[in-house]
Amino acid sequence: MGDSTQYISVNKHAWNHKTSIHTNSDFYDLPSFKNGKNSLNEIELELLGDIEGKSILHLQCHFGQDTMSLSRLGAKVTGVDFSEDAISYAERLANELGLDTRFVLSDVYDLKNQLAGQFDIVFTSYGVIGWLPDLDKWAEIIQHFLKPGGSFILVEFHPVIWVFDNDFEKVEYSYFKDDPIVETEQGSYADRDNASEFTTITWNHALSEVFTSLTQQGLSIQQFREYDYSPYNCLNNMFESTPGKFIINTFGNKIPMVYALKVGKPK
Repeated sequence: MGDSTQYISVNKHAWNHKTSIHTNSDFYDLPSFKNGKNSLNEIELELLGDIEGKSILHLQCHFGQDTMSLSRLGAKVTGVDFSEDAISYAERLANELGLDTRFVLSDVYDLKNQLAGQFDIVFTSYGVIGWLPDLDKWAEIIQHFLKPGGSFILVEFHPVIWVFDNDFEKVEYSYFKDDPIVETEQGSYADRDNASEFTTITWNHALSEVFTSLTQQGLSIQQFREYDYSPYNCLNNMFESTPGKFIINTFGNKIPMVYALKVGKPK
């Protein structure tokens, strides 16, 4: 890939453009959000529990819907993303809604240079770690920003689904981290009819890689759950099996779609 940080500029370009698509999409449904709808799902809400008065660091927050939803539940929240357009929009939206949610423009790996302090909870969810090449470095950032006794909560698409081609017809990629996956896609999961094209660079991360990166930082796995559905209709060939639960036509409920982790830092 040449410069080892090339993926950041390539992906940032994509996400800056995706922000304008997403904020105008039915997928993100901003009118309902502005009217008070909480954008968080049952999976993460159950793991988060009562967050009233807690400090939360939300990594890779996009334009901040979930970040602001955490604020609406009574937490003091800081959202982080590397997309200038996403953070700019998030700040305007928080101001419009009268929320005190804080946003920081930063790549995850550079966050120590952009933010001070520690948090009760570090949170990240859905389509996040695949944008990062080095999970050991990611886990070290999480450990750094967690208070002693604090919790890291991750809800993520299961790595099993990333081994298939986009139409889930054949196995195309390794389950384990391999060479970066460079793709040019049209539109977005939030608006598949959009004509814009973006190049992205991602990596697959096996569950063993996720667990090992976190435990090597002295963090302990407290809860691990797998789910046979996605709360989002964001992949090709999906259908809604029951309200709010989407599965892939080809596989039904036979493969895991999402997993969730709660990890603790010793006191």
